[in-house]
Parts: sequence; structure tokens; C-alpha cells
Amino acid sequence: MLFALDAAAAAAACLVTGLTHGRWIVPVVVSVAWMLCLGAQRAYGRGCHTGAEERRRVLRAAGTVVAGVGVIWWFTSFDQAARDGLGTVAVATALTIALRHVRRRGHPSARRILVVGPAHSSAELIAKIRRSDGCGFVVVGACLTDPAYAGEVTARGVPVLGGAGDAAHAVQQSGPDAVVAMPCPELDAEKLRELSWRLQGDDIELMLAPVLGDVAAGRLGVRMVAGMPLLRLRAPDLSRPARVPKTIADRLLAVLALLVLSPLMLGIAVVVRLDSPGPVLFRQRRLGYGGQPFTVLKFRSMYQGSEKRKAELAHLNQNHEGLLFKIADDPRVTRSGSFLRRYSLDELPQLLHVASGKMSLVGPRPLSAQASAYTEEMKRRLLVKPGLTGLWQVSGRSDLSWQESLHYDLSYVENWSPSLDLSILRRTVSVVVRGTGAY
Repeated sequence: MLFALDAAAAAAACLVTGLTHGRWIVPVVVSVAWMLCLGAQRAYGRGCHTGAEERRRVLRAAGTVVAGVGVIWWFTSFDQAARDGLGTVAVATALTIALRHVRRRGHPSARRILVVGPAHSSAELIAKIRRSDGCGFVVVGACLTDPAYAGEVTARGVPVLGGAGDAAHAVQQSGPDAVVAMPCPELDAEKLRELSWRLQGDDIELMLAPVLGDVAAGRLGVRMVAGMPLLRLRAPDLSRPARVPKTIADRLLAVLALLVLSPLMLGIAVVVRLDSPGPVLFRQRRLGYGGQPFTVLKFRSMYQGSEKRKAELAHLNQNHEGLLFKIADDPRVTRSGSFLRRYSLDELPQLLHVASGKMSLVGPRPLSAQASAYTEEMKRRLLVKPGLTGLWQVSGRSDLSWQESLHYDLSYVENWSPSLDLSILRRTVSVVVRGTGAY
């Protein structure tokens, strides 16, 4: 089906270019090369299970064909052939991506996976997969090395199909597309090799989760040492020069957003002032980049004196283990404040901090705690500027526990990239519109 769609896209591109210019040799050759390059880029392979991965492989194929057209033009200087070739590639690329997108929307094909390993790490993997939009996986079962703790997995709605030694039988029972092995002493090299042999006959892929999770693929590499593959982990690039483009983009976008949203912000200020007595803006000292304190601004969403009532309401706090103070139905929140918090409109004044360079559009959330309250783990949050939105906010907002929130912030710091920022900004729009997890 997928090959037929790509062939149709290639044929259509050939037809469009041929009819437009009245020349057919180059469009036909390029269309054939297009299909060959898609195959060479494994656009039909097992790993091509998400829309993002499909697009990457299609674009790599396009780049290969364009490079080939460029080489031919360089040696022949035949401008008409170059134009025909580039036109065919452009149309074929656009149609291929569009047809694959339509197919994916009409026939969602999430891959079924069976998890093998300890209960705790298996449960964490299941939770992450369910929280990740467009992940492309669904867990159909688990085989545990510690069945006594099966409740951690079954509590997430995934059946436990036996112990680690029952994986082969569980595969026949659940029919997965792949098996994911979590790191643990019980799954040594010999057992993993035997498992891979059993899966090979059923054409089922075996994937190994690394000991160190939440590492972006770009930071990983494989190096052969004495015939043994070693996983190489590159340190995150958090240097100032690497972040210059991010800083420039942050400031420009913040200034533009302030200009566009200024009427809305003025209206919010009026509503806050009329709704309850007190200042329009809430001010609080928080820690920023490098642990430097700064005063954060937000539209006031609580009644005056709310900070003094923390001790009175401490028993309602839903984040006892961390530095946050969160109550689902906080009696200190005003009528307008409830609406502002739900749609994150109270955060808009922080665009001023982004424009001034104290914050970023994307980053860990700035916390009000003193520096002395930060553990060594928490201090890594301070290696980047705090953000108006972040991985924490788009992964659950206030519904997350403190440890989960910290985990997402550290994951962002360790794996920062421009593409990750763009992904978070895109997801922020959806999260804000839905208004889920905010209180």
C-alpha cells in the first residue's frame, strides 16, 4: 500500500513536469531514482512508524536525488535538465508526504510492543509512552523479572503475561510488533541473544532500552571496541555560543508577542483590578539562569494576603514531597484568576522577562525557593534560562508530581535542541487551548 502511494506520487510528479515543459526523459529518470532513494533511505522499514520519522526519511531521499541532479548539472551544464529534475523532486516530495499523512490519519498504525524487565522501569516506560503525543507505540503486555511487583504494571492497565522466561510464549499470546527489553541483571547478554533468536523466526524486532534513559538520539553513538559495541554518550552543549540563536529568537518573538497581545493584556489588567482589591501584577523573587534571583511578574490570580495563608492550607497541598504548593480547588484563587490560570493567561507578563533576556520562551519553570533548598540534582535546572513554557508544562502541568516535574525539567536541560523547543512550543498551543492540568 505504501509503495503504491509513493509510486503514484512519483508518476504524478513525472506527469506534471512532463506536461509543463514538454520534456519527458529527465522526469522519468528522476521518478525512478526517487523510488530507489526512498528504498535506500528505508522509507518502508520497521523504524518508520511515526509521521516525523517518515518525513525525515522522505526528505533525506529528496536530498539525495537533488544532490544527484546537481552533480549531473555540474558536468553537463544542461540547465533545462536541472530545472526538470528539481521540479520533479519538489512535486514528488510534496505529494509523497501528503499521501503518507492522509494514509496515517485514516489508518493509524501504532506499533504493538511487549515490555520485558523489572516492574518499576516497565511501569515508567508505559507511563512515558502514554504521555507522549504521536509516539507511535502501544504496550500490549509485560513479562517481569520481579513478578511479585506486578501491581505497578497492572495498575496502568497493562496485563502481565509471565516472567522474563515466558517472553517467547507471551509473544505468541499478544502478537507484538516488537519486544522492548529493559536493563536489569536478569537479562544478561546470553538471555538477550537467545530471545533475539526466538524473535527472529517471527520477524519481531528486539529493542534494548539504555541504562541511562531520557537521552536524545543525537547524543548517542556506537563505537566498536575489541569487537564489542559500546554506547557513547555525548555531553549536552550548554555553552553561550550555542544558545545565541535561541536568545535572539526569544527576544524577537517576545517583542512581537507583546505588540500583538498588548490589547488583551490591557483588558486582563482591567478585569483583575475590578475583580478584587489589590495590585494588578503579582511579584515574587525566583531563581534564574546560574542561580541569579530576579523578580517574576504575573497577573494576580489570588486574593491579597494569599501567601500568609499557606500554613493554614498546608494540609491540602498536593506536592508535599517537593518545592511546589499546589491545591486543585485553591480557596485563595479569585474568580478571574481561575480563568487566567486555566488558560495560562496569568503568565503573559513574563514576556517582558523574555524580551529583556532574563527568561526564555522555553525552559524549566522558575521556582521561588531559596538557593539553599536546591539539591545537586535540582541545580542542573539553573544551567539554562527559565522558560515561559517547558517540557514539564506540556507533559501534564499541575497534574504531575514534584519528582515527575523535576524529571522533565532535567530531561530538557540534558537534551536541549532547537527542534525540541519548536516541538514544545507547538504542544503548548494544544495544552493551553484544552486548559487541562492547570490550577
